[in-house]
Amino acid sequence: MTKLKLWLFALILALGAGLAAPHAVMAQDTDTATEEAVDDAEAATEDAAEDAGEAVEDAAEATGDAVEETGDAIEAAADDITDAPEGAPEMGGADAAEVDGTPTNDEIGYIFTTFMFLVCGFLVMWMAAGFTMLEAGLVRQKNTTMQLLKNVSLFSIAAIMYYLIGYNLMYPGDGWTISNWLGAFAITGLEPVGLAETETDLTYASVGSDFYFQLMFCATTASIVSGTLAERIKLWPFLIFTVILTGLIYPIQASWKWGGGYLDAELGFLDFAGSTVVHSVGGWAALAGALILGPRIGKYRDGRTIPFMGANLPLATLGTFILWLGWFGFNGGSQLYMDTSGNVADISRIFANTNTAAAGGAIAALILTQLLYKKPDLTMVLNGALAGLVSITAEPLTPSLGAATLIGMVGGVIVVFAVPFLDRLKIDDVVGAIPVHLFAGIWGTLAVVLTNGDATIGGQLLSIIIVGVFVFVVSLVVWVVLKGLMGIRVSEEDEVMGLDMAELGMEAYPEFSKG
Repeated sequence: MTKLKLWLFALILALGAGLAAPHAVMAQDTDTATEEAVDDAEAATEDAAEDAGEAVEDAAEATGDAVEETGDAIEAAADDITDAPEGAPEMGGADAAEVDGTPTNDEIGYIFTTFMFLVCGFLVMWMAAGFTMLEAGLVRQKNTTMQLLKNVSLFSIAAIMYYLIGYNLMYPGDGWTISNWLGAFAITGLEPVGLAETETDLTYASVGSDFYFQLMFCATTASIVSGTLAERIKLWPFLIFTVILTGLIYPIQASWKWGGGYLDAELGFLDFAGSTVVHSVGGWAALAGALILGPRIGKYRDGRTIPFMGANLPLATLGTFILWLGWFGFNGGSQLYMDTSGNVADISRIFANTNTAAAGGAIAALILTQLLYKKPDLTMVLNGALAGLVSITAEPLTPSLGAATLIGMVGGVIVVFAVPFLDRLKIDDVVGAIPVHLFAGIWGTLAVVLTNGDATIGGQLLSIIIVGVFVFVVSLVVWVVLKGLMGIRVSEEDEVMGLDMAELGMEAYPEFSKG
C-alpha cells in the first residue's frame, strides 16, 4: 500500500513536470519574440531618424537656395535704384514717404500755409467791400455812385499793376536793382500746373497764394486815398494816381521792410501787418492829395466848419463791420505760417487781440464824444473802431488782451481829436481816413516797443520818417504833375451838381432825387 502511494506520487510529479515544460517553452518563446520586436522597433527608429535627418538636410539646402535668390533680388533692386533717372525719389526717410503716398512734414506745412493765405486773402479782399460801403455811406447822396465806381476800378488796377511790376519790386529776393532800396522789375510768374517737373520749395507756401494775399494789402492802400478825396476829384486823374501808387510807391517802400530791405536789415524796423507799410502809406498819399486838391465848396465858411452829413449811415456801419471782419485775415495771415501748433496758437492770439483793440477804439470814441459834445457821435465811433484796428496792426501778437485794448483805445482817442484838428487846418478829409490810417498808424508803429522787446524807439521812429517822407514827397509830385497836365478837380458847377450826374450820368438813389 505504501509502495502504491509512492508510485502514485511519482506519477503525479511526472505528470506535473510534463505539463510545466510546454509553459516554459512558451515563456521562452515569448521572451524571444519580445526581444525581436524591440530589435525591430529600434531598427525602424534608426531608419526614421536617418530619413528625418536627410529631410532636414534637404530643407536646409532649399532654404539656403531661397535666401541666396532673395539676396540676388535685393541686390538687383538696389542696382535699379542706383541707376534710376535723375530726380527719381530715393528710398528711405521723407522720400520713402513720398513713394508710398504719405505727405512729408514740409508738404503738410506747405498745404496748410497756402490754405491760410487763400482764406485770409479772401477776408482781406472782403475789406474792399467794407471800404466801398463805408465811403458810400459817408459821402452825400449825389456822389455815391462815383465812390462805388472808384473802388471797383482801383481794386482792378491794383490787381493788374501788382502782377505786372509790384510783386517783384516788393519781393526781389536776390534780384535787387539797387541793393536794399529798389527791387526787381519783372512780371510775376506762378508755379506750373500741379508743380510738374519742378523742385518746389515746400517750406513756405505757393507763389500764387502769397501773391494773392499780398495783392490785397496793395489794394487797401489805394482804398484809403479814395475816401479822403471824395466828392471833388475827377475820375481819371485819380485812377492814374492809383496806377503809380500800386505799381511803384507802395511796393518800393514795402520792400524796405517786408522784402528784406534797408529798414528791416539795418534799422530792425518791426511792422507786423502794416500800420506803417500799408495804412500810413495810404494816409500820406491821401494827405498830399488833399493839400493839392483843396476842400469841398462850402466846407469851411466864415471861420466855421460846416458838417456835410453822409447819405447812408446804416451802410457806413455795415462797411465798418465788414472791415472789422476782414481785419482778422489782414493781421492773422501776416503770421505767414500755419505749419505748426505754435503758429496756429499765435494766429488765434492775433485774432483775439485784433478784436479787442477794435472794441477798445470804439468804446473810447463813444465815451469821449459823449464827454466833449454831450452826445455820442456814430461816425466817430465807427472811425474809433477802425483806428483801434490800425493801431494794433503793427504788433497784434505780443500784447496781452489788456494791452491790446489800451492800444486800441488810444487810437480811438486820436481820431476824436484829429478830425477837428484837420478841420482847423482846412484839410478836408471826407471819411476821416487820415486820422484813422495815418495818425493811428504812426501811434501803432511806436506802440510796438511797449510789448515787443526786439523793437527800439529809434528804429521805429526813423522808419516812420523815411517811409513818410518818401511817400508824401512822391505823391505830392505826382498830384502836382496831374494837376498841371489834366486837372484833378471837377468844375464848381459839377461839384454842386454831384459827381454821379456830372461825371457818370447816373445816380445811386434816383427815386430820392426825383422826390
